[in-house]
Amino acid sequence: MAFTIRQLQFFIAVAEQGTVSGAAQNLSISQSSVTEAIKELEGDLGVELFERHPRGLNITHKGHQFLRHATKILADVSDARRAFSGEQAAAGGRLQLGVTSLVAGYVLSDLLARYRRAYPGVEISAIEDNGDYLEHLLIGGKLDIAVMVTSNLRDRTALQSEILEVSPYRLWLPLGHPLSGADIIGIGDIASEPLIMLTVDEIEENTGKLLAAIAAKPHVAFRTRSVEAVRSLVATGAGVALLPDLVYRPWSLEGDRIESRDISGSLPVVQVGTVWRRGSGLPQSARDFIGLAQSQRMVRQRPDKNGR
Repeated sequence: MAFTIRQLQFFIAVAEQGTVSGAAQNLSISQSSVTEAIKELEGDLGVELFERHPRGLNITHKGHQFLRHATKILADVSDARRAFSGEQAAAGGRLQLGVTSLVAGYVLSDLLARYRRAYPGVEISAIEDNGDYLEHLLIGGKLDIAVMVTSNLRDRTALQSEILEVSPYRLWLPLGHPLSGADIIGIGDIASEPLIMLTVDEIEENTGKLLAAIAAKPHVAFRTRSVEAVRSLVATGAGVALLPDLVYRPWSLEGDRIESRDISGSLPVVQVGTVWRRGSGLPQSARDFIGLAQSQRMVRQRPDKNGR
């Protein structure tokens, strides 16, 4: 029996939420429906997509590989529907796009690939830079739209945004770390741990605010702008990291496993979205980009009205 679109949607929801209950709540369906869909999908593929444990599910290496295929399949289905509903634009035009470094490889790549397929006549120019500079370019009319972290926008009176993804902070640990077996991890539990600090976008600022709540001064073992460097350093036991779930992957480039755990208490979240100048007459190319980005968010969040 071939897998269904519905099973792929449920699989992606579980992979993102880390629990069947979280996925079921996000999809507004029963937990038993999610569990059955995942079992059927694993049976069809002949692999285990998740490792089960008392606190939820960890995606396996095979599951992580399949996640990219599943996401692409759903995006292609959405593109096909748009093409046959008359939404695909044959017209040309230009799109001047900005992106921050944190989201360039985690949000923009798939979104931009879909946009190019849907609107092949549009000429796209893109720039990657920090959020403050992108805001300056948007306000000055040098960019049509930006995909960036929106939770720390400086000039909300001049800019308008639409959220695409909300990502909570979690603790990254090497496999077998003593904290990985704790029932509850508080922010104070990592006070004595060497910290690997990512220094892009608002990450260092938010991490500093989190750690300021504890009495002990945090020991920053390494600062880097590279997420891959953080993965490698955490996986080999050089330290732990507090990062948004958006950039979490369970393996480093060397193939070492990385654990991700919730932290108790009130932690900030990272909001990623599209941003444009308030009150500006957006070109059709930018309006199409916003619409496609919103449709991708909806595809990832819930099944269609027929439950497929």
